[in-house]
Amino acid sequence: MLEILNTKYHDSDKYSELYKKAMPFPHIVFDNFFNQDLLEAVLKEFPDLKNIDKSLQFHNIYEKKLAANSELFFKENTKKLIYFLNSSIFLNWLQNLTGIQETLISDPYFFGGGFHEIKRDGFLKLHADFNKHKTTNLDRRLNILIYLNHNWKDEYGGGIEFWSKDLKNCEVREIPIFNKVVIFSTTSDSFHGHPDPLKCPENMSRKSIALYYYSNGRPENETNENHNTLFVDRPNNDNLKLINYLRLLVPPI
Repeated sequence: MLEILNTKYHDSDKYSELYKKAMPFPHIVFDNFFNQDLLEAVLKEFPDLKNIDKSLQFHNIYEKKLAANSELFFKENTKKLIYFLNSSIFLNWLQNLTGIQETLISDPYFFGGGFHEIKRDGFLKLHADFNKHKTTNLDRRLNILIYLNHNWKDEYGGGIEFWSKDLKNCEVREIPIFNKVVIFSTTSDSFHGHPDPLKCPENMSRKSIALYYYSNGRPENETNENHNTLFVDRPNNDNLKLINYLRLLVPPI
């Protein structure tokens, strides 16, 4: 199954120190991460989420996006990719990359994961993710985001932003281009998002696949209090607005 990964990334130990020392929180960005042909096939299978039954459509002050998290929407190549990402092979790869001591567990329910699509004028405000799985009560530890956008220009917006814990600085911004993968640790202060409305052409959209990983317990120095998604305003003064946004269906990435 390792043929799914670009061969230069097979040994995740090579990148472990980069991951753990990254600021503003542990993360890493890989270009050309997957087998190109497989990911092209996955892109061809990506449905228009606005036009399929039972897709999840969110339109509020915090987000304007579409999602689908059921395996019923996954076709052959997408299943091959996602089953690999939920396999023990890839879980061990992630364990070595991140140095997380607790055993990582994949989510067969794809709660909050699966296909994500944002069309022109869509956005996702800055937030820290919910920290417990809705049904298993496991601790959320990692996000992996897979971008599927050919010919994406910086002026379209949609770059994922990582902000400092005090929310004074945007320290990382990555354009969501095809076969770019972002992996990062999720804590109660790993603030991220793409808060400005997309300016892409009407016939384009920002497509991605998201998967989340969990553990039974987390380090004592990380907040273990159960909370939903924490949305924040980008600060333009000394007053920071923090919102505990109750997500009833699918939390954002």
